[in-house]
Amino acid sequence: MKETPRSQETAGDPTAARPQHRPGRVFGRTGASSSGIPHRSDGRPPQTPRGARRPGPGGRLGTTPPVPRRPTFLSGRLRSAGPRRSLFPLGAFALCAVLFALVTWQVVAGGPLRDADERLGRAAFGHGPTWLTEFLADLGGLPVAVPVLAVVVGYALWRGHRARAVAVALAMVAVPVLVIPLKLWTDRPGPLTVESGYYPSGHTATAMVAYCGAALLLSPLTGRGTGRGTRLGTRRAWAMPVAVVLSAATGIGLVLRGYHWPLDVLGSWLLCGMLLVLLVTALRWIDNRGAADTGRTTGRAWGPIGSARSAQPPK
Repeated sequence: MKETPRSQETAGDPTAARPQHRPGRVFGRTGASSSGIPHRSDGRPPQTPRGARRPGPGGRLGTTPPVPRRPTFLSGRLRSAGPRRSLFPLGAFALCAVLFALVTWQVVAGGPLRDADERLGRAAFGHGPTWLTEFLADLGGLPVAVPVLAVVVGYALWRGHRARAVAVALAMVAVPVLVIPLKLWTDRPGPLTVESGYYPSGHTATAMVAYCGAALLLSPLTGRGTGRGTRLGTRRAWAMPVAVVLSAATGIGLVLRGYHWPLDVLGSWLLCGMLLVLLVTALRWIDNRGAADTGRTTGRAWGPIGSARSAQPPK
């Protein structure tokens, strides 16, 4: 074969020209716009979705293959909020336990905290109207607090919340089981009497568990979304604040009337705080279990129908 003669060009040849782009070729990875996006040489749109993807708006993260979704580090941060929330009851229980142990130690050992407590109690005795302080102290009595709780427990049973009602009733039964041995062990005399057995305060413990337990029965703990449980919890959101006020008022009335030292009331609040943390945990478990059972029942009811429908051939 004969070779086609080529023109010899030198750098000094005035006829030498720069190489021109030939049509029908792809030049690297940039087109005429130099946007960094590959283009087809024939002008048609690219076949892969990567070439058609546009960058995200300014200041926002772009999408990452295979599908657009929340960035991984943000998802991990949101998932980490769950364990933190679940550790709150454990932290509250531990705090109440440590403070209760400290107060009990000071009462039994006769430490400086007990001396300050007795000075504060003597300064507070007799203040306030007698009828009012007596009424507040009676809020923690068995004839007042227990019937209130019994009415709410009966209402919960009538509404079908048997497990929740039983849990609250057991918490009320646990009050004398915990308080009476502590009274016998500490053997602390009262402010205005020579008799002993005043730490912790039984009236304060009865009021706190009875009123707060009734409030927990009236307000569901796991209402979500816009369902009936959420609306019910919103309407009865007043129950827990009222219970806290009644519990605090009972302790204040006992101290002002001279029935208990301030540390007697504080010790009962801490002891019942631990008991209520356990009660809330039990009620949450009951509510979550009931919600899971309801979901499984609904799935069984609709599952076969959905399967039968999906198995039918399209018409």
